[in-house]
Amino acid sequence: MDNSQLEERVIMGIDPGTNIMGYAFIGVRGNRARLIAMGIIDLRKFGDSYLKLGEIFSRVQGLIKSFLPDELAIEAPFFGKNVQSMLKLGRAQGVAIAAAISRDVPIHEYAPLKIKMAITGNGGASKEQVADMLRRMLNIDEKEMPRFMDATDALGAAYCHFLQKGLPVVKAGYSSWKDFVAKNPDKVK
Repeated sequence: MDNSQLEERVIMGIDPGTNIMGYAFIGVRGNRARLIAMGIIDLRKFGDSYLKLGEIFSRVQGLIKSFLPDELAIEAPFFGKNVQSMLKLGRAQGVAIAAAISRDVPIHEYAPLKIKMAITGNGGASKEQVADMLRRMLNIDEKEMPRFMDATDALGAAYCHFLQKGLPVVKAGYSSWKDFVAKNPDKVK
């Protein structure tokens, strides 16, 4: 069976934010992914933090209704020194998750380090390096790249989930190749 006969899954990515929230959607068929859409939810015009949370909930639900994702990959909040910023970011993430739960969309959370490692192989990669790698892997024209990195961060979360879903599950507990061979004689010729 080739990729054209497989049903396409849609993965939504979210980069939570209290001023700018990034979102992205990728279509996955077999071992191939393609960009469907990406953008931002601009929350800067809302002065009240509770109005921002309401807008996040409403807009994420609307995006889910429009693109019908099979799964959501969301970036975990980055642990910084500013506790107030962490609290606000955690609330934004929680509201986005609640919107997905209300639409029965399964949720997967990834740390920023894990996303960077999955995309670039370097946990210390810059946002620009991640965006450029995603642009090349998904064949996105440079002119189509968004102005805000929040959108490409969301795309990174979705693509990281795509990569994670494609990896074989490895049972832990092998201390060496010799141990693996001993426990899996049927896999060695």
